Amino acid sequence: MRSGEIRALSGLRIVAAVWVVLFHFRPLLEQAAPGFRTALAPLLDCGAQGVDLFFILSGFVLTYNYLDRMGQTWSLRSTLHFLWLRLARVWPVYLVTMHLAALWIIFTLNIGHVPSPAAESLTAINYIRQFLLVQLWFQPFFDGSSWDGPAWSISAEWLAYLLFAGLVLIVFRVARSTRARGLFLLAVAAAMPPVLLLLATGQFYTPWSWLPRIVMQFTAGALLCAAVVKLQPSERARRLAGYAAVLLAGGIVGSLYLFDAYPLAKIPDSNGLVDVLFVPLVLTLAVGAGTLPGLLSIGPMVYLGRISFSLYMVHELVHTTWNWMVDQFELRLLADLNGKLTLLAIIGVAFAGAVLLYHLVEEPARRWMRSMMKDNERARRDSAPGKLAPIHVQREERATTVSARAV
Repeated sequence: MRSGEIRALSGLRIVAAVWVVLFHFRPLLEQAAPGFRTALAPLLDCGAQGVDLFFILSGFVLTYNYLDRMGQTWSLRSTLHFLWLRLARVWPVYLVTMHLAALWIIFTLNIGHVPSPAAESLTAINYIRQFLLVQLWFQPFFDGSSWDGPAWSISAEWLAYLLFAGLVLIVFRVARSTRARGLFLLAVAAAMPPVLLLLATGQFYTPWSWLPRIVMQFTAGALLCAAVVKLQPSERARRLAGYAAVLLAGGIVGSLYLFDAYPLAKIPDSNGLVDVLFVPLVLTLAVGAGTLPGLLSIGPMVYLGRISFSLYMVHELVHTTWNWMVDQFELRLLADLNGKLTLLAIIGVAFAGAVLLYHLVEEPARRWMRSMMKDNERARRDSAPGKLAPIHVQREERATTVSARAV
């Protein structure tokens, strides 16, 4: 088993983030690059599934870091410590983008003739809910729940974080008496409820469907992690896992094109069925070597994975700003060279904003919030590179942080 960070999962984060970004930017792609948009339509139209992949990664990474430390017995101090560290990871960027979104709404009310339709959501109660990361908990649909659109998933994640102290106790005990194969099958089963709901209704987005998505996919990631840390694959097995990752990635893309060409009559949102392949994909990337794991592990992909959370949180602000400029100044994005360059500039602004947020907000604020903890020695251990090891190894013998951080 490889040591250090799971670099392939770090690289996977930027793939998931860009999938979501291009999903939101589809109207711009349609205007500036219609051929590109058409060719990738089956893939781009279900970019929202990238959030489900993030949920699985989140459960995996947090369980990897905290299974031994929080799984053996419940501790109020450990739980509060965990929650503070999770806030340190997501809250700074979340708060900055939340207030940027609010300021943008106020700007449109006072400048120009195209006020933001979200202006009516600028209320004191809504502000408190947004600030406390609970805005989604009061709504059956996530559309319109957050001033910065993608923030709905952070509200969902916060719910998972609050449940994690109980979940890790269960996973720890299940892992002690279950083989890796059984844990993997449990992970697959845990990820199935959103898919079963899709099969039952034909729609992926239904009232309160976000709740089983976050709870069950997060749980699936936790069980999958427990399986992975029990494995001790040979080099040959790791190479085979790498090849399997390629096949699974190809299967996901191929399935999307197949469903587009031959849609299921009773399941309009059949693209959501690809979620069943996410758990084995994460498994093969976590333990695999070469091929796709190797590609995702190169330096640029790992760096992009580290800024993926900031990209995820800032890209919709860029998109919203452009849409306002189009209406305000009657701009047109044409399918010519200027249109394509403009589109690339918009995407470039989103990436530049992500880099700035990561280096000026996300990392400095995380270190500052972590320094507030009294247990400085533990905080230093939390920031050290991680190492995959069997779950029976005492936590002092294994480092604890995997940089494939969850959103």
